Amino acid sequence: MIRVLIINLLRFLSLVFLQVFLLKNLTLYNLSTPYPYIIFILLLPFETPNFILFLLAFLTGLTIDAFYDTPGLHTSACVLLAAVRIAFISITVQRDGFDNEPEPTLSVMGFRWFFTYASILTLFHHFFLFNLEVFRWSEIQYTLLRFLLSSVFTVFLMLISGFLFFRSRERK
Repeated sequence: MIRVLIINLLRFLSLVFLQVFLLKNLTLYNLSTPYPYIIFILLLPFETPNFILFLLAFLTGLTIDAFYDTPGLHTSACVLLAAVRIAFISITVQRDGFDNEPEPTLSVMGFRWFFTYASILTLFHHFFLFNLEVFRWSEIQYTLLRFLLSSVFTVFLMLISGFLFFRSRERK
């Protein structure tokens, strides 16, 4: 239990540091901005109680909002991400027979499941985030393009980190 807390605390601190100090000003032609800090919420263990999950999502978004000067924007998107995570896991984990797995990492769940999981949750997060940020119908094409390209960039970074930082295990 203590080991899981320490790992998740280090993951939180490193992802916030990466997002705030390295990726904050990284944009590709003002169309694609990566937000890999959301992987913290995605990689929380399956047995995390919903209240704790929502609290951690709220605190993660609030931390990013504090550094980005966007009051409530990332917080609301992270809370939505937590809600979608609960729904996605309740649908797929029990149906696919992953009940005994501790956490939803690439090495534990496999590429196909993790790619689907990360893609769907990132699409929800980014769609809500970018539409809330712009909040105008006149810029819907630009917003949709930013949402799609940023989602692809973020999922790509998640997959790269999954391959680099998690050792592969054989599933039984």
